[in-house]
Amino acid sequence: MGPVDRYSQIAVRTNRYSVPVRLIGKRVRVVLDASHLVVYDQNVEVARHERLIAKGGCRLELDHYLEALIRKPGAFPGATALEQARSAGKFTPVHDACWAQARKIHGERDGTRALIGVLLLGRHIPHEHLVAGLATALRAAGALTADAVALEARKAALAEDDPVPGLPTTGTGQPSGTVTFLHEWRLAHLPPDTRPLLSVTPYDQLLRRRRASGGAHREEEAQ
Repeated sequence: MGPVDRYSQIAVRTNRYSVPVRLIGKRVRVVLDASHLVVYDQNVEVARHERLIAKGGCRLELDHYLEALIRKPGAFPGATALEQARSAGKFTPVHDACWAQARKIHGERDGTRALIGVLLLGRHIPHEHLVAGLATALRAAGALTADAVALEARKAALAEDDPVPGLPTTGTGQPSGTVTFLHEWRLAHLPPDTRPLLSVTPYDQLLRRRRASGGAHREEEAQ
């Protein structure tokens, strides 16, 4: 067990590792193996890091600080966690381009907050789909809200998981701007139905027989 300090970090064998900021001041359980360090809050895993071999190092996860940074966006540009995310390839040039565009549209403070709102989506959307959503939103003339990015990320996920053969696409493999509803596409591409049309003649014959038998039954009752 170890305490979480005010920087949202725990000390393990001379090195420091980040945990979510909501755990500041709490004690957490650490499991250390040859390659990884896993942190638990009670029995729930809250952080997982590659183990640091050298002494005196720190391993910070940008996601752990997002709630604090969205309240103080001015600390975002100089955050060590951001620097490490860039080095690890988690904060890509697409992120930087979207951040620059968001600041141009909304200003430094609100633009950074908009980007952090998008980063929070990474807790529910796979990284590659989120980056694809960011790239598409960036091309869409300033549509850089979290909702817009989430929508484009879901489109990227659907295109990857269930591609529709023959659906118009752009050069990047993504669906084109022309909207084609899936049920319309399927109806248009169904094979021709060569079955004969249904006939109601057998039902008419059955109905006449029932009427005839009903009339005969009434005549017997009258006699």
